[in-house]
Amino acid sequence: MDIHRTFGEVVIWERGVLRHAGRVDMTRTALEGFEKTLDPTDEVVVEATGNSMAVSRVLSPFVARVVIANPLQVKAIAHAQVKTDKVDAGTLANLYAAGYLPVVWTPDAATERLRRLVARRYQVVRHRTRVKNEVHSILATHLVPKCPHADLFNQRGRAWLVRQVVPDDERVAIECNIRELDRLAEDQAALDREIALSVMDDVAVRRLMTITGVNLTVSVGIVAAIGDVTRFKSPQKLVSYFGLNPRVRQSGLGAAHHGRISKVGRSHARAMLVEAAWAAAKAPGPLHAFFVRIRAKRGHQVAAVALARKLTVLCWHLLTKEQDYLWARPDLVANKTRAMELQAGLPQKKGNRRGPAYAYNVKALRDQERQIAEQAEKNYERFVTRWKARPPKEEVRERLNTARLE
Repeated sequence: MDIHRTFGEVVIWERGVLRHAGRVDMTRTALEGFEKTLDPTDEVVVEATGNSMAVSRVLSPFVARVVIANPLQVKAIAHAQVKTDKVDAGTLANLYAAGYLPVVWTPDAATERLRRLVARRYQVVRHRTRVKNEVHSILATHLVPKCPHADLFNQRGRAWLVRQVVPDDERVAIECNIRELDRLAEDQAALDREIALSVMDDVAVRRLMTITGVNLTVSVGIVAAIGDVTRFKSPQKLVSYFGLNPRVRQSGLGAAHHGRISKVGRSHARAMLVEAAWAAAKAPGPLHAFFVRIRAKRGHQVAAVALARKLTVLCWHLLTKEQDYLWARPDLVANKTRAMELQAGLPQKKGNRRGPAYAYNVKALRDQERQIAEQAEKNYERFVTRWKARPPKEEVRERLNTARLE
């Protein structure tokens, strides 16, 4: 089926012969009528689109399998000069029959719901950023100096904003944007509460939160993007899935040229990993030492991306081996966990009852954890100083040839 917003073109492959079966409206009623014409042994192939998951849910109980194809890889494999809906549907059928169809992993209902919540929150955050940028643009247009306070949109910043001289129409626009920010803040708080409630008992989310720099938002985003970690046979597969692997160009006997990262895959998860990398780079520990080592060679931007890749590999090992981060700071992890509980709407603990997160408020205990992390950072630095750079392959070949001649 080559599906669109309003209809789907159907082509049937049977014993090596293709035949056109007409169109089906993209409504639940039409799909339920179409499924009566299918046999329990049939297999349905569709491309990944906005409504492909809904089509899969409707048809799955009545057929042997519903396969969702990767449209980018299908386009790369089968490039046709003549492109119609019938040709596209026939291409999907032929590729699947030949065993060359690149298939997309289908998440379960819980993972799909979590992905929707994470994506919706991401859109709200982006909308808030656009609104804030519009206010900053208005101020810059009328030569208003930079706000002396840390945040322009907190209580002190807004009081300063009211005192600035701008035209009346711009004042109305600023007030409108402030109201929009307040509304978006309420939407984001509601989404945060729903996300926290959904992952309260998720072991994978709590495990990833033991990593320095990874909070609840990043941990949920990574878990939602990964889904079933067993489908990635190696950490390099997960790195490629997030688009953090470098592009490689090599032909003939020439050397391989490594370029920028591919940025193919889940861009939302990749952005959150880079954000977590910046946070991990500021905290003491082996991750900070890794960031400093790469920054000395390639600069801070490349170092942040390299650290995001390192975090991806670390996430794969923690999830597959079912272990917490070795250099986790217990008090900091307890503070993250308590923040997740409060975000989910759990009652506050008042009185003399002190939970495990209380230790993070004690400076002596917090400094003790920090000293342990700093010692781990020094151990990592001593460990990597013993590394020796590998010689180029051409140099290795010359050495081998010289040894053979001798």
